[in-house]
Amino acid sequence: MITRIVELRRGILKKNDELAAALRRRYIAAGVLVLNLVSSPGAGKTTFLEWTLRKLRQAGARAAALVGDLETDKDARCLAASGAPARQINTHGICHLDAEMVGKHLDAWSETAGANGATLAALDYLFIENVGNLVCPSSYDLGERIRVALLSVTEGEDKPLKYPALFNSADTAVITKIDLAAPCAFDRELTLRNLNEIRPGIRVFETSAKTGAGMEEWLAYLQAERT
Repeated sequence: MITRIVELRRGILKKNDELAAALRRRYIAAGVLVLNLVSSPGAGKTTFLEWTLRKLRQAGARAAALVGDLETDKDARCLAASGAPARQINTHGICHLDAEMVGKHLDAWSETAGANGATLAALDYLFIENVGNLVCPSSYDLGERIRVALLSVTEGEDKPLKYPALFNSADTAVITKIDLAAPCAFDRELTLRNLNEIRPGIRVFETSAKTGAGMEEWLAYLQAERT
């Protein structure tokens, strides 16, 4: 039975990798920068992303978001407040997004929302907000060029050590809610040390979407990666 489970998992991941490779080719052909945002629940992904979408839009960039949750469309509605197109993906109990889900929603979006600039070719940036989970999303490539691991100061400094697969696979890390660092007795140096132990040299942004701290640096990074 264990051997069979391993074989099934390998088959699922192989299929996902093939679909992700096709998505990656599609993104490149459209000239859109795609980012996959992964964190635990409550890390502040949606607030962080809403700020990002709003600022990119104000700067004249064309950005949109796909957002994954088990149920409800609450996060998509929050992101739409930025003025950017946002589409919800409900996984109905599945703890991560996969390439097939993303591809199907992109196809449906292109058919129904092309007029408001949601087609890939009409975008500069596509953000995929993954389901809140530090385990399952690490195994599933969505064709993104940049995987972003978010960690809030309220979660503790040991998250990179406890969930190494995610942080090791990330291209950049974002520390959120930095405005709460003092009341949470957040150990900044230990967190940075843990991140670099798992992913040496990883680019780290220390941010607060509430106060704006570090957010302009993040925005500049996005603009540099897009050029």
